[in-house]
Amino acid sequence: MNHRMPRPLRIASLAIAALIGALAIVGAATHVVSNAWMMLTDRSNVIPAESSILSFEPYVINPGSSNYWLYGKDRTNYYHFVHTEQALYVYLPIENSCPGFDRENIRTWCNVRIGTRH
Repeated sequence: MNHRMPRPLRIASLAIAALIGALAIVGAATHVVSNAWMMLTDRSNVIPAESSILSFEPYVINPGSSNYWLYGKDRTNYYHFVHTEQALYVYLPIENSCPGFDRENIRTWCNVRIGTRH
């Protein structure tokens, strides 16, 4: 008695396993899972237009009841969530020459750029 799966079913099973493995690798190698979760659980969260859901890394989160990011970065910029009438966030290049620059203190940032409103 042969208990092997039919060939099309074996191929489909392998394809599903490969897809799950690829998604796990992307999730582990990028910030997509945590960013998607943040955006789903708190509608005030945005991914800066200059960044992407794959590369944006929030590194200071609001300690209150909401879990929006206060400071974040990607490969090229630092971001600060300001949520004002003029802009949701400001940003500046990682390669900057601000005297006394502290990535977690907006008062030390110079020549900030206004983020795009969504």
